[in-house]
Amino acid sequence: MNNFSEKIIDYKQYIVDSKLRYFKPHATKIEKSFAEEISYSLNQNSKFINPKFFYDRKGSDLFESITSLPEYYPTRTEISILKKLKQDLPSYLDENMNLVELGSGASVKTRLILDIFTKLQVKTEYFPIDISEILTESSEQLLKDYDTLHITGIIDTYEGGLEFLKTYDNKKNLILFLGSSFGNFTPDDGKLFLEKIFSTMNSDDLFLIGLDLVKDKNILESAYDDSQGVTAKFNLNVLSRINDELDADFDLDNFSHHSIYNESDQRIEMNLKSLVSQSVIIAKSNLSLNFNENELIHTEYSHKYHVSQIKKLLTDVGFKIKNVWLDEQKHFSLTLVSKN
Repeated sequence: MNNFSEKIIDYKQYIVDSKLRYFKPHATKIEKSFAEEISYSLNQNSKFINPKFFYDRKGSDLFESITSLPEYYPTRTEISILKKLKQDLPSYLDENMNLVELGSGASVKTRLILDIFTKLQVKTEYFPIDISEILTESSEQLLKDYDTLHITGIIDTYEGGLEFLKTYDNKKNLILFLGSSFGNFTPDDGKLFLEKIFSTMNSDDLFLIGLDLVKDKNILESAYDDSQGVTAKFNLNVLSRINDELDADFDLDNFSHHSIYNESDQRIEMNLKSLVSQSVIIAKSNLSLNFNENELIHTEYSHKYHVSQIKKLLTDVGFKIKNVWLDEQKHFSLTLVSKN
C-alpha cells in the first residue's frame, strides 16, 4: 500500500461526477475533534475558542456577508491586487501545475487565479481545502463556469488537507492562502504553520499568501466591528454551533461581541464578553462552565504586518521570495514564494 492509499483510509470519498469529487474525514473523527478541542479551550483560566470553528455553514455565509461590508477593506483590496496578477503570475506557472487552495470558502477570489490557469492549460486540476462544506457548493458552481476544470475537494483542516495531498501525485503545485487568515495565528503558531507548508511542498512548488498590513487604528477597528453588526453575529454564531453540535445551552443574549486593536502587538483581538454571571453546560464534552460578568472568551487574533516583517518571516522558514504585490494604498499584500 502506498502513502496516499494509507491516508485515504481516514476519509470518505464522494464522487459527484467525472469532474468533481471530494474527500471528507469520517464524521466520528470530526465530532470527536470538535468536542475535545472545545472541552480543552473553554476549561482554561483564560477561555478561548479556535477561530477555525467559526466556519460551519451559517458561519461561512456570515463571513461572505462581512466581505462585502463597506468597512471591511481586506477582500476588495486583495481582489484589486489579484487583478494585477493576471499580467505577472503566468510567467511563474506552467501547463502541468495543480492549483491548491487553503480556505477556499465561496471561491470568489479563486476565479481570478483560475482565469489565468485555464488560459494556460488544456485541463486544470483544482484542490480546494476547507473545513466548511460550503466547498461543495462553490465547486459545483465553478464547474459550470470553467469547462476544462476538474476539482478534488478536501473538507478538512489546512494541515490535514496538506498532508492528504502530499503524496497525491508528482505534479507541481501553486498553493494559495488568500485573505488574511494567516493573521489568526499567534507568531509562534504561524511560523510552525509555515514550516508545515514548507515541509509538504515539493521542490518546484509555489506558495502565494495574502497578509494584511499595519494601518490606521480606526480603519482596523471599524473593519472588525461593523455598523450593521454582521461581525457580531459571526462571532456569536460559534456559540450557536456549540449549542447545536455539542448539546450546550449558551444563551446568546448573555454574550456580546468585543473587538479592539492592540497597537503594540499589531493585532485585532476579538472576544465574546459575558454580560452577566452565568453557568453553561456542554453535554457532549461533559463540561460545566461558570462565567463571571465581563469575562472574555477569546475567539480570534488578526495580526497585521509590515512588509519587512513579512519578508523576514518567510525567509526565516526557508522560503525564497519571488515577488511582493501591494495595493495603491498599501493596505494589503500578496507574496509569492518558492521552496528553492
